[in-house]
Amino acid sequence: MASDKELADFLAGVERRAFKQTVYAVRDDDASLDIVQDAMIKLAEKYGDRPAAELPLLFQRILQNAMHDYFRRAKVRNTWVSLFSSLGNADDDEFDPLETFEAQQGSAGAESNERKLEREQILQSIDDEIQKLPARQREAFLMRYWEDMDVAETAAAMGCSEGSVKTHCSRATHTLAQALKAKGITL
Repeated sequence: MASDKELADFLAGVERRAFKQTVYAVRDDDASLDIVQDAMIKLAEKYGDRPAAELPLLFQRILQNAMHDYFRRAKVRNTWVSLFSSLGNADDDEFDPLETFEAQQGSAGAESNERKLEREQILQSIDDEIQKLPARQREAFLMRYWEDMDVAETAAAMGCSEGSVKTHCSRATHTLAQALKAKGITL
C-alpha cells in the first residue's frame, strides 16, 4: 500500500513529464493540463491504496485512456463545429494583443525569423512523421523515448509483450529515420 507521502511524491515526480507527453499528443496546453490533472485525481481516488511500485504503470494507462477520451470528444465536437461553421462570418479577424509585444533579448521570440521558421519547419516535419506512424508504434515510441520508460514498463502499460514493444519501437525509429532523411533532415 502506498502511503500518502509516496503517492504525493510520485505525482510530483511524474507531473512535468506527463504534461509534456500530453502536450505533444494533444497540442493544446490548457487541454493537456486538464487531462493530466484528471488522470492524477483518478489515480489518487481509485488506485491510491495500491503499492507504490504499481503507480507508474497505472498512471500511464489512466493518462493514455484520458488522452483517447479527449480525442473522442474532440471528434464529436469538431463534427458539430464544422456543420455550423458555414453560418459564421468568414471576415471576422480576431486581434491578438500578444502579437504586438516585443520579445526580450535571448528568448525564443527574439531569434531571427529565418532561424525560427527553419526550426519550426523541422519540428513540424518530425511531428508530422510521428503522427503518420501506426498508433501502436507511435504509442511505444513515445513511451520509450519521450517518457523514458523501460521495455517492461512500456509493455505493461500497453498490455503487450516486451518483444512487441521492441518491434514497435524498432519499426517506428526506422520509419522516422527514412522519412526524415528523405526530407533532408539528419539529427
